Amino acid sequence: LTAVGLLMILLGYGFYRDPRYIPSPLLGSAAPDFSIKMFNGKIVELSDLRGKTLLLDFWASWCLPCREEAGDLEAAWRQQGEDVIFLGINVQDKRADALSFIRKFDITFTNGQDPEGKISVDYGVWGIPEAFFISPAGRITYKHVGAIPPGVLMAKLQEARGDRVSTDSGRGNHQAIR
Repeated sequence: LTAVGLLMILLGYGFYRDPRYIPSPLLGSAAPDFSIKMFNGKIVELSDLRGKTLLLDFWASWCLPCREEAGDLEAAWRQQGEDVIFLGINVQDKRADALSFIRKFDITFTNGQDPEGKISVDYGVWGIPEAFFISPAGRITYKHVGAIPPGVLMAKLQEARGDRVSTDSGRGNHQAIR
C-alpha cells in the first residue's frame, strides 16, 4: 500500500463519516440520573425506574424523522408488558407544539420536557430522534441516533432486558439539534 493509497483511504473515510458523530462513552455505563416533569404534571426520577427495561426517546415536534417514527414507537409501546417503560423527552420545543404532536400521533407513553436541555447534554444528544435503551440494572445497553426501525427497536429492547450491551450505536435518518 503506497502513501498515496493510504491517504485516499483516509480521505474517503473522512468524507463518508458524519463529523458531528461521536461514539457514546455511555454504552455499558450507568445511565445518568435525572428528574423530569412530565406533561401530565408528575415528576419522574430515573432512579425510581430501576428494575424496569427503559427506552428513553429524545424528540421534538419540528423533527421530521421524529414524526416518521412516532407511530412505530407507539405501536411497540402498546406491545410491551409492565416490565418495560417508554419515556419520551421533548427537547428544544414549545410546550403547545409538543402537546399537539402527542395528540396528533396518539402517543400514550409518558412524555415530559427538558426545557433547559440538561438531560440532553448529560446523555450527549446531538441528533433527534435519539433513543437510549437502559437495562433493569440501570445500564445503557444501546444508543440509536435517528428513526429506529421497528425490528431493531424490538431486538434492542430484548437485549436491554437481558442487560446485554451492544458493541456499537445505531444511526438512521435524523435532524441535528438546533
